[in-house]
Amino acid sequence: MNAYPAAAIPVAGSFPGLMQGLHGEPSPLLRLALERAPVRMAVVHPCDSPSLAALSAAWRAGLIEPVIVGPRERIEALATTARIDLARIEIDDVPHSHAAAARAVELAARGHVQALMKGSLHTDELMSAVVRPESGLRTGKRISHCFLMHLPSYEHPFMITDAAVNVAPDLEQKRGIVQNAIDLAHALGLALPRVAILGAVETVNPQMRSTLDAAALSKMADRGQLSGALVDGPLGFDNAISVRAARLKGIASPLAGRADILVVPDFEVGNMLVKQLEFLSGAASAGIVLGAKVPIVLTSRADSVSARIASCALAVLLAQQDGSANCARSA
Repeated sequence: MNAYPAAAIPVAGSFPGLMQGLHGEPSPLLRLALERAPVRMAVVHPCDSPSLAALSAAWRAGLIEPVIVGPRERIEALATTARIDLARIEIDDVPHSHAAAARAVELAARGHVQALMKGSLHTDELMSAVVRPESGLRTGKRISHCFLMHLPSYEHPFMITDAAVNVAPDLEQKRGIVQNAIDLAHALGLALPRVAILGAVETVNPQMRSTLDAAALSKMADRGQLSGALVDGPLGFDNAISVRAARLKGIASPLAGRADILVVPDFEVGNMLVKQLEFLSGAASAGIVLGAKVPIVLTSRADSVSARIASCALAVLLAQQDGSANCARSA
C-alpha cells in the first residue's frame, strides 16, 4: 500500500479528491483511509445486491470489518444468487428491518462496532433508532448529514449540507449543521474551510427566511458561535462556486466563488441539488451522518458501489480520528 500522509492532502481550499486518479490509482480520500486499521462496521439489513456488493468490496479493500445485522437466511440466499462470498463475515441474525436497526444501534452504543452503514431498509427506520433519547448514540450535537462531492467540470471537491436528515431546520439547528460540516472539514485536513450559506438571492430579504438565517449565521461566526471557518451569506449558488458570477454581480466576499461548504436552506433544496449534480453532471459523492456517537453511512438505493466505498472511507477517517478505534481485519 502506498503511503499518503495527511500532510500531503491539499489544504488551500481543497478537500481530498473523490475521483479515481490517473492509471486507476485510488483517490487521495481512499488512500488516506487505507492507512488506518479497518473499522468494525454494522451493516444494517443489507437485503439487496448493491448493499451486499458494497460491503463485500469495502471489506476486501481493507476499509471495514463488517458485521451484517439482518435476517440470515434471506441474506445468505441473496448472496448465493449474486455470487458474493460471505463465508468469513459475521452475521447477527434478526428477523426484520426494525429489529436490525435496533440491534445495530445497540452494538454501536456498547462499543462493539465503531460505525453503521444503512443497507436496504428505509432511512427513517435506521435514523429513528439512532435519535431515540435512550439509544446511547446521542452526543448533544445536532445530528446532520454531509455530502462530499467532486465534479469532473469543477476544480475541487466541496460539501453540501444538509440534504438527507434535517427537513426544515431552524436557525439553531442550522448552527449545529454548519459546525458539524466545519468539524468534518478539519478531520479531512482543511484548516479553515470557506462556508457559503446559500439563498435564492444575495441580499437579506425579510420575506425570505433563508436569507435571514444566512445573515444570522454569518454574524454568529463573527461572534465565535461558529468556529474554525470563514462563513458568509446569503450567497446564491452561482456566487458561491463561480468567481466570474460573483464579480459580475459585484459580490464582495472572501469566499465568493471559492466555497468549500455549501449550506442549503432545507432538505428539499439540498436533496434536489445533490441528485442533479450526480445524475446530470456526473458528480462523484460520499455521504456521512455526523453528530452521533459513531459515523453513519446513509446510502441511497441508487448509490453506486464506488460511492458507498467512498462513504465508508469517510466513516473510517471519522471513527479513528481520535485513535480510539482499534479494529483488525480477520485473517
